[in-house]
Amino acid sequence: MTVLYEDNHLIIVNKAVSEIVQGDKTEDKPLSETVKEYLKDKYNKPGNVFCGVTHRLDRPTSGVVVFAKTGKSLARLNGMFKNREIDKIYWAIVKNIPERQEGALRHYLTRNEKQNKSYAHDREKPDSKPAVLHYKLIARSDKYHLLEIHPETGRHHQIRCQLAKIGCSIKGDLKYGAERSNPDGGISLHARRISFIHPVSGERIEVTAPLPQDNLWKALEAIVK
Repeated sequence: MTVLYEDNHLIIVNKAVSEIVQGDKTEDKPLSETVKEYLKDKYNKPGNVFCGVTHRLDRPTSGVVVFAKTGKSLARLNGMFKNREIDKIYWAIVKNIPERQEGALRHYLTRNEKQNKSYAHDREKPDSKPAVLHYKLIARSDKYHLLEIHPETGRHHQIRCQLAKIGCSIKGDLKYGAERSNPDGGISLHARRISFIHPVSGERIEVTAPLPQDNLWKALEAIVK
């Protein structure tokens, strides 16, 4: 776990591939517990340490995650996420290039709980939810392309599902049509940057998460720079 930002009210960390943000039925140690242990050790706190989960990233995804250190900041951050006052930017590596190098994707998503999978539709379906994201091609190599993605909505597997719908499955994402898995078992989707107005101080916070230590990520990042 790498701490990217910390103050009295919140802590922002860089999640690695395969880590879970919050405990689930696998009973694997969640990132929230790792953060609690870090805070307990750093500040020599007795008893339980507060660490509020404000949002989640899919297990195979890496990148920036925000945790609240107080109940006050948790309540405010939850409201900000709900009201779409948190700006998130993702980077995704795809094999196929979109027809247009920049654009918006608008679909209606349905979720299959048993499969833990979402499906994108061009038209509204029963129990579907609207999903909107904006994307831009920012780098390319011989075989792969790097997209910068700004989701307007926060649906289950939204980026993975919508990119697959247009034939641009994320590298390593077998669930959504990738040809093969990544060596680390994750997918090439990274929560690159998050920005928002601090829930207590009112200052603008912007945090960028370093990319995974992977040669392809490094090569594509060098092109962007």
